[in-house]
Amino acid sequence: MRRALRIGIVLLGVGAVIAFLRLGRGPSIEPGSVLLVDLGGAYVEQSSEPLLSRLTGQHRTPLVALLSQLRKAQLDTRLQAVVLRIRPLDVGWGKAHEIRDAIVALRDAGRRPIAWMEIESFGSSMEYFVASGAEEVWMAPGTRAPILGLAAEYLFFGGLWEKIGVTLEVERIGEFKSAAETYAAREMSDPNRRMVNALLDSVSGTFVSAVAKGRGLTEDEVRAAIDAAPVTPEEMKERKLVDGVAYLDELVKMQGEGRALVKGDVYARVDPSEVGFDPKDTFALVYGTGGVVQGDDGGAAPREPRLASETVSRALESAAKDDAMRAIVFRVDSPGGSALASDVVWRAVQEARKKKPVVVSMSDVAASGGYYVAAGADAIVAQPTTLTGSIGVFVLRPMVSGALEKLGIGFASIQRGRHAGLLLSTQPLSPETRARLEAEVRSVYAQFTSRVAEGRRMEPARVDELGRGRVWTGAQAKEVGLVDELGGVRRAVELAKQKAGLAEGDEVALMPYPPPRSLAEQVQEALGEASLSLAERALGAPPLPRLVSRALAWISAVPEGPALVVPFAVEIR
Repeated sequence: MRRALRIGIVLLGVGAVIAFLRLGRGPSIEPGSVLLVDLGGAYVEQSSEPLLSRLTGQHRTPLVALLSQLRKAQLDTRLQAVVLRIRPLDVGWGKAHEIRDAIVALRDAGRRPIAWMEIESFGSSMEYFVASGAEEVWMAPGTRAPILGLAAEYLFFGGLWEKIGVTLEVERIGEFKSAAETYAAREMSDPNRRMVNALLDSVSGTFVSAVAKGRGLTEDEVRAAIDAAPVTPEEMKERKLVDGVAYLDELVKMQGEGRALVKGDVYARVDPSEVGFDPKDTFALVYGTGGVVQGDDGGAAPREPRLASETVSRALESAAKDDAMRAIVFRVDSPGGSALASDVVWRAVQEARKKKPVVVSMSDVAASGGYYVAAGADAIVAQPTTLTGSIGVFVLRPMVSGALEKLGIGFASIQRGRHAGLLLSTQPLSPETRARLEAEVRSVYAQFTSRVAEGRRMEPARVDELGRGRVWTGAQAKEVGLVDELGGVRRAVELAKQKAGLAEGDEVALMPYPPPRSLAEQVQEALGEASLSLAERALGAPPLPRLVSRALAWISAVPEGPALVVPFAVEIR
């Protein structure tokens, strides 16, 4: 059985792509073919696409499936060109960088990647960033993809609580731990503003540098184009940001009359062995996606992935015990969460690396608790645009007596124990109990920094200097020693090969842990998700702006105890 599964794994770990084993012989690809790959929508850090998203057409493709498709194309000498149809992307900058790296690899291999943008929005900097990795960039005549630069927007809910009579008592470690500020403040603090500006400078610098290199321009020319904000395809072409304007069928014909066009869904059935993929060994690909919570994921709703401590720890333990797995790549895409759950996963990483190398690959965000679980690995790899760090702790205690009085609700409290008032929500903390709470927060912070110091071989004082809640981009984190290498899954695999004693040229297959859910489990989850969606529609609630809806979802996910969470609104578009 394991042999069958290992055959089904394609390059870079598409554990769910086993369909070709049951479909018989794959499609025949003629020499000189043109491959058409659709890029758009959401890409997720998990081994298979949720059943409901497949049934409803709201696709959330596993990122590793796309990367595997592009890697296969990179090796396929039968392809004369690869046309990438780019539509709006619902990803963060880490995933965008991962996709762009795969396109650059196609270019380096001589597969002639050609990006064709089909976008109409006020700003498409991320989509253009991805497209700029191609050998050529074209736009549909009706496309409007202005390059406006980057912006980040934040919300602060302190005034809201005041209006409804709720007082938030906050204890935090680190002037940059602005997640607590999001809840309790009415405006951005100076330390938070300095941090945000540094993040924006870093991502913007990466963006400008990549576009300049991809398009053969100077960085000054790219900045001038951004400030000019070209709107039409013709203006983009004048500034050498694109090579031309055409409809998709016209662009395909330009590659040569009579060339076979292979669509992505057909190409997915091509057996990797046809392009020379011959893995010498197998690595485990363990996913740590979503907010860090205690326990088992319990069949989490597909749209709300969780880095559940028991589920991920079991996956790491199973991978470490499996003699067929030579190393472990731990893919982390998490803004943090429970301090206790983070420590449980950190411990599982420590136990796993006693048996085989563990290399962390960071996605869009691996911050706070997401950095905690990664800190003990043999090596950490992040994209330059990954958001990471945020080594800090906060506790929020809402006091709702004012709200209850406004509603005419009486209340009383009785306690036993000097500090039992910490459990109440209607009484302010006494000075002694507040000191007790502060001591607990400092204790958690000390444990967090000690784990990082041990894993990164740093002095605790240095970790504290880099911590205090500050968020770093991957590029910044590399400079200060919080990550080892810049790159994506492929670079993490290369490091794992080195540590496992494999030759540089040896191909490896990736086996996902935990494995994809059974069909019965996916059906059960899909039914639950569908019921929730129907209930939401029945309520007739108007759609909320993206930032507000994300904020409310983020607020509801913060754990009751000490929290290791990155600020929810670090979203740079």
